[in-house]
Amino acid sequence: MIRLLLITLFIAILLPLGAQEEKKERIVVNARILDGDTIPVIALQELRVYAFKPYKNKKEARRMTKLIRNVKIVYPYAKIAGIKLREYEEILAGVDDKKTRKKIMKQAEKEIEEEFGDDLRDFTFSQGKILIKLVYRETGASSYELVAELRGKFRAFFWQAFARIFGFNLKNGYDPKGEDADIEFIVQMIEAGQL
Repeated sequence: MIRLLLITLFIAILLPLGAQEEKKERIVVNARILDGDTIPVIALQELRVYAFKPYKNKKEARRMTKLIRNVKIVYPYAKIAGIKLREYEEILAGVDDKKTRKKIMKQAEKEIEEEFGDDLRDFTFSQGKILIKLVYRETGASSYELVAELRGKFRAFFWQAFARIFGFNLKNGYDPKGEDADIEFIVQMIEAGQL
């Protein structure tokens, strides 16, 4: 009797295991027939492999580590600057009156100051220089040109003079193949999701 009960219990435990089927995921893809063979055609995303250059010494390694940290902090603000600039250009495209344009830009400046003012004041000098370069990268215009276009040449001159006191130059461009190659390399890694 115990033997029959054990056999029944054993079968009851093992029976559901045999009933389970392995579910295979199926993917439908395009195919081409070449010489009688059906070959699947799958479009793959571009994959870029980035590798850091070997550092010459510890000082170079520290400089690059600091640059990576600073670009990661500043890059989102440069992206936002590009987005905001396009928004304001769309708004200003429909306005012909100089007085109304000035009023809109004062309002925009006030909004940006409220939203990002505290964060921007906390940037270090090197982060500020990187931000100026990345704003040029995102917008295609130097910070000086942007201020002159949106707020006037006198205001641009004032901010340029103020920036020069602290060692900045709002007229600086962005050279992704020259002196700013390291910054461009880091930005590409960030955009690829590798940093």
